[in-house]
Amino acid sequence: MIWQTTFHSSKGCVSWQGEQAQDGQELVEFLRGPVAARLNDDEGSQALTEHLQGLSLTGMGKEALQEVLSAEVPETRDWAAGEALAEAVLEAEHEVVLPWNTERDKRNPFASLPGADVVGFQRDGNSHRLALGEVKCSSEAKSPPHVMSGRSGMPHQLDRLAHNLGAICQLLKWLLPRVKGTDHESAFDEACTRYFNSKRRELVLFGVLVRDQSPSESDLEARGYQLANHLAAPTRCYLVALYLPWPIARLPQAIDQRGAA
Repeated sequence: MIWQTTFHSSKGCVSWQGEQAQDGQELVEFLRGPVAARLNDDEGSQALTEHLQGLSLTGMGKEALQEVLSAEVPETRDWAAGEALAEAVLEAEHEVVLPWNTERDKRNPFASLPGADVVGFQRDGNSHRLALGEVKCSSEAKSPPHVMSGRSGMPHQLDRLAHNLGAICQLLKWLLPRVKGTDHESAFDEACTRYFNSKRRELVLFGVLVRDQSPSESDLEARGYQLANHLAAPTRCYLVALYLPWPIARLPQAIDQRGAA
């Protein structure tokens, strides 16, 4: 077992829970498997490699190709590793489908992208609903940490994802060409149908907080009650705190297969 639940509460359509990572081989395998695949976009890298290797290249051309592929810049930023961890947990524990890795949208390997951190779908029986979310990382000793407050804090951003029609339109516009003609197109259609037929309320929001402090329900509780006053069923909102057994600064190294977890 990788995660041990330390607290779980709810109010209305909002629930919040704390999950403490158990240091051991299962955590190592999870970090170097699904999390590393998200952080490094293994699927996109493999597709690029296979396509370019299929070109009619000379011996010199093959050497040049290998030099370019070997020069890929590894992601070492704490917050990016935290986002990859959150995405992998949502996929493994919450039936979330993330059809596109946003790493592919970065023209600059050191850039960050605006908009929601999580954009995809959640399986719901034989159908899917729209899943949007935000990820925050904090080593701050204070509980709740600063990233849970203010206009740039998680609750405000989740509320915006639920109610800002311009933001929703932009995210759907971004998502459609990335699923069109793929196995995920039917999930997109199902999720959008449910969303519009419910007067824009049938969606699920995820707020994931990555921490390296001792588990504390106060990290999420007040924000959970706050969001419960702004959201109503059939909207669902899940706040999840992931507690690491070591500093967040160590997360990129723990994910890197060449490092030591």
